[in-house]
Amino acid sequence: MYIKEICLEGFKSYATRTVVPGFDPFFNAITGLNGSGKSNILDSICFVLGITNLQQVRAANLQELVYKQGQAGITKATVSIIFDNSDRSRSPLGYADHSEITIVVGGRNKYLINGKLAQPSQVQNLFHSVQLNVNNPHFLIMQGRITKVLNMKPPEILSMLEEAAGTRMYETKKEFALKTLEKKQSKVDEINKLLDQEILPALEKLRKERMQYMQWANGNAELDRRKRFCVAYEYVQAERIRDSAVGEVERIKAKITEIDDDAERTKVEIQDMETNISKLTAQKEATMGGEVKTLSDEVDSLSKSLVQEVSVLESKEDTLKGEKENAEKIIHNIEDLKQSIEDKATAVQKSEKGAADLKKRFEDLSMSLGELEKEHQAVLAGKSSGNEEKCLEDQLADAKVAVGTSETELKQLKTKISHCEKELLEKSRQLKSKRAEAVDVENELNSKRKGLEKIKIELESLPYKESQMEALQKDRASELELVQKLKDEARYLSAHLANVQFNYRDPVKHFDRTKVKGVVAKLIKMKDGSAMTALEVTAGGKLFNVVVDSQNTVKQLLQNGDLRRRVTIIPLNKIQPNNVHPRTQQAATRLVGKENALSLVGYDKELESAMEYVFGGTFVCKTTDAAKEVAFNREIRTPSVTLEGDIFQPSGLLTGGSRRGGGDLLRQLHDLAEAESKLAVHQKRLSEIEAKIADLLPLQRQFTDLKTQLELKMHDLSLFQSRVEKNEHHKLAETVKNIEQELDQARSAVKEKQILYEKHVSTVSELEKSIKDNDNNREGRLKDLERKIKATKAQMQSSSKDLKVKSDTVSFVVSVTNLMKQRVNLLELIMQCCYILALYVR
Repeated sequence: MYIKEICLEGFKSYATRTVVPGFDPFFNAITGLNGSGKSNILDSICFVLGITNLQQVRAANLQELVYKQGQAGITKATVSIIFDNSDRSRSPLGYADHSEITIVVGGRNKYLINGKLAQPSQVQNLFHSVQLNVNNPHFLIMQGRITKVLNMKPPEILSMLEEAAGTRMYETKKEFALKTLEKKQSKVDEINKLLDQEILPALEKLRKERMQYMQWANGNAELDRRKRFCVAYEYVQAERIRDSAVGEVERIKAKITEIDDDAERTKVEIQDMETNISKLTAQKEATMGGEVKTLSDEVDSLSKSLVQEVSVLESKEDTLKGEKENAEKIIHNIEDLKQSIEDKATAVQKSEKGAADLKKRFEDLSMSLGELEKEHQAVLAGKSSGNEEKCLEDQLADAKVAVGTSETELKQLKTKISHCEKELLEKSRQLKSKRAEAVDVENELNSKRKGLEKIKIELESLPYKESQMEALQKDRASELELVQKLKDEARYLSAHLANVQFNYRDPVKHFDRTKVKGVVAKLIKMKDGSAMTALEVTAGGKLFNVVVDSQNTVKQLLQNGDLRRRVTIIPLNKIQPNNVHPRTQQAATRLVGKENALSLVGYDKELESAMEYVFGGTFVCKTTDAAKEVAFNREIRTPSVTLEGDIFQPSGLLTGGSRRGGGDLLRQLHDLAEAESKLAVHQKRLSEIEAKIADLLPLQRQFTDLKTQLELKMHDLSLFQSRVEKNEHHKLAETVKNIEQELDQARSAVKEKQILYEKHVSTVSELEKSIKDNDNNREGRLKDLERKIKATKAQMQSSSKDLKVKSDTVSFVVSVTNLMKQRVNLLELIMQCCYILALYVR
């Protein structure tokens, strides 16, 4: 696949539609004057290939790819490339049958492949399939990149080869897929966490609440029963109280009469109080009239004051306008001063940097001078260098003292070694005398350990794991929950399908119930879910007919079956099938390509005659037009039903319209069959789990017993070990061990001290030699040091002068900057005053 033709319109320097044909399959070169748009053709190819780094095409954003950035009336850039795809061995996946492939990119990232709208990822996959990846860093070898490619290291060359071969593309897709898997796994973990932490606990809580509700319901029934006893008892007691309360009623009536008299007196007092209240109210209103007059006078005076204040306000607004103009001038001055301050600050930073460098040089010279003077003083004092604190004679005396100290410590360590060897010999002899006792204790300890190991081996050999039973019990609980849920679902569906249930009593003793096949609706299986409504309309009331083997069974059921409702029974040996003639069937298939309704249901072979009677005489059609053709064609003239349930009779009778819940019966029967199938599977799994639990119960008991024995043995062993550690033999063994360790430490210390002693002796001889050499070279060293000190002081004086000049310059600039800052602060203060005045005027 290679480029055959490029068409550019509105892309960079190509304002009008420009076609570039005549590309060679192997090598192409674009020549022209500077600025003629040579590079823009390469940029357009990269644009179509889906480049993401716009810097490669010399653009900061997609807008810059449009001619004059869309300012010349051209608002979009379009690039079309026609690829020659005649070589099918190198064609992209899925495009082997296309001799040419046209890819158009334009507008807002709108991609077209052979005139069909495509996603950007689809275009990238097309190029990736032929090992073209424009986002590969080595896809374009620009000017100046040749040298870098030649100087690449082996890993970089390998990366370039992988990109060229197209294998890196699959690594990138693999990484993207792994990241997607990680995200999905984290989502799954989050869902599992939600199930474990919220849903399952909530479900468990609901189960407990259900159990509590059942207990509450039982208790409520018991409470109602006991309440009835209480009511009966209270009724008897009330009758007794009624008999004894007649006299009490008379006394209460007399008391009520007294209360009525008191109420009459209270009403009279209330009327007197209301009269007094009205008089007081009138007096209050009379006194309030003078105050209202006073308030109106105050309102008039305030109105006059308001007019005066408005005039004052207008004059202040004029003043405010002038102040605003002054404020704007001050703002311009402040900005100019701030800019000057910034310039001065930059100059100060440069001066401070130069002063810091001079100061550092001065400090380095000071340190160098100090070191030279220190070394000069050391030579005068008889030291070998200035870093030494003592002179050579003092160092020699200290070294001799260290030799004496090391010799003393060596003697002490040798004495300690001899003492430890004697003590070790004595304790070892005592330890041997207690050997017999130790052997008995060791044998008993080994015996206990063997018993412990034996129990461990038995426990490990037992084919039972500690968490095995808990896992099975957890599985059993989940299966019980599923079984209960499926039972409830099947019970709910069965309750809604009461008409499909056929209940009867055995008409004769030892009656063979296999003779009764069941209701038609439960004997069929749907092959196409979309035809449920049509099949339900086709069968009609026949769905509730009962299929039996013969007319004798029909007679027995009707006479002695104790049937609770009227039913229609179909005997298989007497029923006449309602078949469509094969010639009619062929004509219908040839006309509209439809089949008989019987072909849309599944059933057992022995029920064929009954199913032909129910479904055999009707065609099911997908459309109304097809149903009309089947019903009214002269060669067919057979009833037909559409998928929506509309019926077309050859006689011209049409039945249809709204069918709410059409096909619900068959759909519910289908759901019931699935629920019963799932229930059987889960019940089987539950029985298997319970069988496993029953098999594991003996092993669990044996495991528990062995674990208890193991814990007892371990406790006994720990107690025995603690007693062993306290006996005399163990103490002697520990003492011998400590003495041996102490003896080893002393011997290693002797070796170290011997090395240190020899080192101090060599130091003494070296110092004696240095004292002799120092006396011979002293005068030459002093003259050399004095010359260096003089040169360093001269450099320090020069640096000090330069530093002083620099510091004075910095101080002057800083003072000028501070003055300018003060002026800015003063102007800002004036501005604030203006703002305050403006607020006051407002």
